[in-house]
Amino acid sequence: MRKPKALKPGDTISLVSPASPLCPEQTAKGIGILESAGYRVKLSPSVYAAAEYLAGSDEARAKDVQEAFDDPETHAVFCSRGGYGCSRLMPLLDLDRMASSRKLFSGFSDITVLHAAMNRRGLATLHAPMALTLHTDREPWVYESLQAALGGRNPITDGAPKGSCLVGGRARGQVVGGCLMLLCDLIGTPEQVVMDGKIVLLEDVDEAPHRVDAMLTHLINSGSIQGAAGIVVGEMTRSDERVDKTIGARPWREIVGDRLGSLGIPTIIDFPFGHAKQMLSLPLGIQAEMDANLGTLKYTESLCEQD
Repeated sequence: MRKPKALKPGDTISLVSPASPLCPEQTAKGIGILESAGYRVKLSPSVYAAAEYLAGSDEARAKDVQEAFDDPETHAVFCSRGGYGCSRLMPLLDLDRMASSRKLFSGFSDITVLHAAMNRRGLATLHAPMALTLHTDREPWVYESLQAALGGRNPITDGAPKGSCLVGGRARGQVVGGCLMLLCDLIGTPEQVVMDGKIVLLEDVDEAPHRVDAMLTHLINSGSIQGAAGIVVGEMTRSDERVDKTIGARPWREIVGDRLGSLGIPTIIDFPFGHAKQMLSLPLGIQAEMDANLGTLKYTESLCEQD
């Protein structure tokens, strides 16, 4: 796996919007956090563009992403937000050239699509808070984890809570995954995430409980997840509030237990990452070990190479 270079004070981070739109006010605090850490933040031309539910045209968004990876002055590419739209960019990007850049790429949610493409081409990436995420106040360990990851240090900070055990056991493997809906959408495409022998991260937001059931069932029915070494589930944020009253529901944790618990794979639930209010920054594409009995995930190598 090709590793990005760790950031150091004075390095430039390019802010891009490959999915849905947002306004400058929603990025001011996040930019300030990055700048206070000593980084220079460079705004891509279309970062605040808007075309209904997309941050500008597919061509403009793809151009921003490609140019950020190609820019010799840029050391990291940081996403402003998720939402929807990354899948539309895939035919417009030179993904091989992006992966060969060794630039640190960070984001989550809809950005799962780009993580999958970069990981598949050998570049380790960072599943982490975005500019919009940082607009809301978080616990100190959230910022500590992000700063540690950007600097190539251990992102599992002491203040972060552990997960809970769903299926006991230990596992080692490369970490992959992200947003459950996007992982399902990638099945049958060239960027489908291969989960065999891997530690798979799963989380989502604003999906009705029956949709969580449907997506987990799709992973099972497609044969995608049965070969995983381990599974780490974050939060299905606001799922229990999205009940379709015409068909009823049960809590998402019960659904996860029903769908994944019978696989016999070491599984942690409620690990702090994803759309939950408090989240760790978790590298993708590098090796880690998990102890489901203890609810812990530990990386056994660094995301970044130091200069």
